[in-house]
Amino acid sequence: MLDLVFLAFIGYVLVLGLRRPFLWVLLYVYIDILAPQRIGYSAIASLPVSLIAFAAAFGGWVALDRKEGARFTLRQGLMALLLVYCFWTTGHADFPVEAATKWDWVWKALLFAIFLPLTLTTRARIEGLALSLLLTVAMIVIATGLKVVTGGGGYGELNFFVDDNSGIYESSTLATVAIGLIPMLWWFVKHGTIFPRHWTVTVFAAALTFAALLVPIGTEARTGLLCIAALAVLMLRYTKQRFLFITGAGVLGLTALPFLPQSYYERMSTLAQPSGDESASTRIAVWEWTIDYVAQKPLGGGFDAFRGNKFNYVMPVKTTDRNTTTVTYQPVEDKGRAYHSSFFEMLGEQGWPGLIIWISLHLIGLWQMERIQRRWKNVEAEAERWISPLAAALQMGALIYLVGATFQGIAYQPVMLMLVGLQIGLNTYCARIDSARGLLERSVSRKQAIAAKMGGAVAA
Repeated sequence: MLDLVFLAFIGYVLVLGLRRPFLWVLLYVYIDILAPQRIGYSAIASLPVSLIAFAAAFGGWVALDRKEGARFTLRQGLMALLLVYCFWTTGHADFPVEAATKWDWVWKALLFAIFLPLTLTTRARIEGLALSLLLTVAMIVIATGLKVVTGGGGYGELNFFVDDNSGIYESSTLATVAIGLIPMLWWFVKHGTIFPRHWTVTVFAAALTFAALLVPIGTEARTGLLCIAALAVLMLRYTKQRFLFITGAGVLGLTALPFLPQSYYERMSTLAQPSGDESASTRIAVWEWTIDYVAQKPLGGGFDAFRGNKFNYVMPVKTTDRNTTTVTYQPVEDKGRAYHSSFFEMLGEQGWPGLIIWISLHLIGLWQMERIQRRWKNVEAEAERWISPLAAALQMGALIYLVGATFQGIAYQPVMLMLVGLQIGLNTYCARIDSARGLLERSVSRKQAIAAKMGGAVAA
């Protein structure tokens, strides 16, 4: 039955897209994030729905959609360069079979992110993509929040729609994405046109925000706590009553403490003492190994090059006997451990060239969003007041992603690459408006100059 519901919805959107091809782009966003083929049981699991949606999105744009305003930008060029470079490193990978498996989904995520901005030529499309991305993630976040409220949760124990700890369904990844999209959620409350301002929209946004904040608690993802802290700090820039905001956040945090499980406290305590936690100790050892690895192989070892690591480290082990706690230091040997950091993931797999491209891609995005905020901050036209707040929301989302990415291997996370595409689309949209306005002003100035010369000639 569930398969039929998914297939009916997908088929319905495919039919609607014959008149509005952009709907096929939104369909691919929905399928790529939610992965209904992994949720279903039989029929939908056997169909390449993701490939069908991707072909429809790209083919519909080429054959049916208008191309006015579409531009290929510097950041798209960086992603194209990264795509080509990843293809080259995959062909020279230390572990060819494993590298080919990861390449199979990475190239699709990068290619779609390169293509996406070409379709974002109007405000309606920018808003439509943002809303589709937000609501698709919201489906997972709401389900997670409900499980946490009803008593579910625990590190590695909270299953979402699928019993698969990968992609966006990985607990730390979902926590990062959920917190990172909160600023965009509230942009819709204030500036969205698809769902006009109404108390029901505000209530839904408040409930979804609460659910998003529950994700790091229910999954006990330490990275999620860091992302919440990053969000709080970033919001201070846009909050007029900062003292009230800090006080309210503190009161809310203290109120929530009695309701948190003991396992959450124990796991979060390792943030202050990373050397006492095996996972944190392993990360540091892997990062040190990666630096030594690229010193010998500066161009990287291809996808999953971490499988070649092997190292030893010493970890303190606490033993409690009644009122006495004894700490002993035991040597630990480990190998084949993942990077647990997007920065080291890029460095180990794509070497210094890949890391430089990836960092440049995100730094340029942060700078562009900052420039748009400043340029459009004080506009008076109602039709343009949405631009600066959206740039602020996208910038905060990107910064929260980078905080989370510091402790997770999510350099190619499709949702975040879609966020990059959204940033590029907004920047291109604003550049086109400025360009048209500049042409109009120059045309008016030219006409005024000609009129002045003619007036002077007549007077003479």
